[in-house]
Amino acid sequence: MDLKHSASGAVESADSYIASSKSTDMITPKDKESKENNKSANAPAEGYKVYARRWAVLILFVFYSASNAMQWIQYTIINNIITRYYGISDKWVDWTSMIYMILYIPLIFPGSWFLDKVGLRITALVGIVGTCIGAWIKVFSVDPSLFYVSFIGQSIVALAQVCILSLPARLAAVWFGPDQVSSATSVGVFGNQLGVAVGFVLPPMLVPNSEDINQVGSDLQMMFYLVAGLTSILLVLMAIFFQDRPPTPPSAAQEESQRLEGMVEEQVSFLQSLKNLMTNRNFIFLLLSYGINVGVFYAISTLLNPVVLKYYPGHEVDTGRIGLSIVLAGMLGSVVSGIVLDKTHKFKETTLAVYALSMVGMWIFTFTLDTGHIAVVYLTASLLGFFMTGYLPVGFEFGAELTFPEPEGTSSGLLNASAQTFGICFTLFYSELFYSYGDVPANVAMALMLIVGTAITAATRSDLRRQNAQVAPCAAAVNP
Repeated sequence: MDLKHSASGAVESADSYIASSKSTDMITPKDKESKENNKSANAPAEGYKVYARRWAVLILFVFYSASNAMQWIQYTIINNIITRYYGISDKWVDWTSMIYMILYIPLIFPGSWFLDKVGLRITALVGIVGTCIGAWIKVFSVDPSLFYVSFIGQSIVALAQVCILSLPARLAAVWFGPDQVSSATSVGVFGNQLGVAVGFVLPPMLVPNSEDINQVGSDLQMMFYLVAGLTSILLVLMAIFFQDRPPTPPSAAQEESQRLEGMVEEQVSFLQSLKNLMTNRNFIFLLLSYGINVGVFYAISTLLNPVVLKYYPGHEVDTGRIGLSIVLAGMLGSVVSGIVLDKTHKFKETTLAVYALSMVGMWIFTFTLDTGHIAVVYLTASLLGFFMTGYLPVGFEFGAELTFPEPEGTSSGLLNASAQTFGICFTLFYSELFYSYGDVPANVAMALMLIVGTAITAATRSDLRRQNAQVAPCAAAVNP
C-alpha cells in the first residue's frame, strides 16, 4: 500500500529529528555535511520523521488487541456458572483458556512468516476478521446442549490471536522513533492487558450466579451479543484507518531494516532468520525466562476463580475484580517499564529487576490468600500484577535488542510461543496440584519456577544490537 501521501492529499505533519540525538524534539540539521550523512533513499535529507498518525494507528491496535484478549478468560472467570449451565466439568472450562495457548504454538511460524510477507495492515485485518467471526459464532451457542458451538467460536478467536501477539514490537519499530519505541511497545502490549482486564471484570457483572438457568442463558446471550457488536465496529474501523507503515522510516535502525528488505541479494530467508534466532545464546535464555514468567501468569489467571472461591465462597464478582486489579496494576507496570527503558536504555538491568520483584510478589500472594480479609488479596494480587504483567513489554523489547536486525515479529512470535508452551504446562500442573493438594503447594511450585527464571535472566548477557545500530550513524556523522 502506498503511504507516501495522506488520504486527503495534504502534507501530513511530522516531528523530525536527527538520528544522533537522544531526543525527538524538532531539530533540523543546518550544515550540508549533516544533510549528506542523513541522506538515504527512504529518509529525507533533513532527518528522520515520526508522523502524528502513528498514535492513531497505535490506539486502534490497542482496542483491536483488547477485543481478542477479552475473550480468553471469558469462561474461566465464571467457571462455576459455566459448568452448571452447560453441564460440563471444570476441565472443559479450563480448556477454553488453554485453547488459546495450544493453537498458537503450531501457528507461530506460519504467522510470523505471514507478517513478514504481507506487513502489518493485512495481518491485522485477518486477525480482526477471525476475532469477529468467532465472537458471532458464540452468539448462537446459548443452549445447555451447545457448548461445542461455543468452543468452536472460542477456537476461531484463539486462531486469530496469531495475527495479534507478534505485532506490538513490529508496529513500534516501524512507526516510532528510537526514544519512543519501548514506550510504544508497552502501549501495544497494554491492549492485550486491557482486554484481559475487561475479560476478568465483565463476565461476572453480566452473568451473575442466578439460580434460574434460563436467566443465566439470557445473561450469556447479552454478553455474547455485546462482544460480537464491539468486534464488528472494530472491523470497520481497522479496514478504514489502520495503515501499514509511514512514508519514511522513523529511525536509523528501521531505515537499515527497510534497506535490507529492499535488497534481494541481502534478504535473509525466514528459515535462516529462525536459525539465527535459535543459535543466539542470549535469546534462548530470554525465551526460557520469558516463557516461565508469562506461563505462571497464565496458570494463575486460568485458575483464579476456584482459588479465590476456596477462601471466599460466593465472591464471584470479587474474583473478577481481583483479576482486574492484577491486570490494571500490570498496565501501570508496563507503562513505567517502557518509560524507564526509553530513558535509561538499561534493558538487562530493568528486565532482571522486574523479574526478581515478580518472584517476590508471587511468594507474598501465596501466603496471604487465607488471611480472611479479601482486601489483602486485592493488594497482594495488584503487587504481583504490577511486576508480572509489567514484564511483558520489557521482554519484547529486550528480545528486539538481542536479535536485531532479525524481524521484530519473528522474535516476538517465538517469545509468545514460549509463553504459550509454558502456559499449557504450568496450567495443567497448577490445576493438578490445586485439586489434589490445595493452593499453597500449587502457588509455591509457581514461585519456585520464578526463582529459576530469575537465575536465567541474570545469566543473560546485555547484547544491545539495536542500540548499537542507532549509535553507528552517529559515529559516522562525527567522523566522516
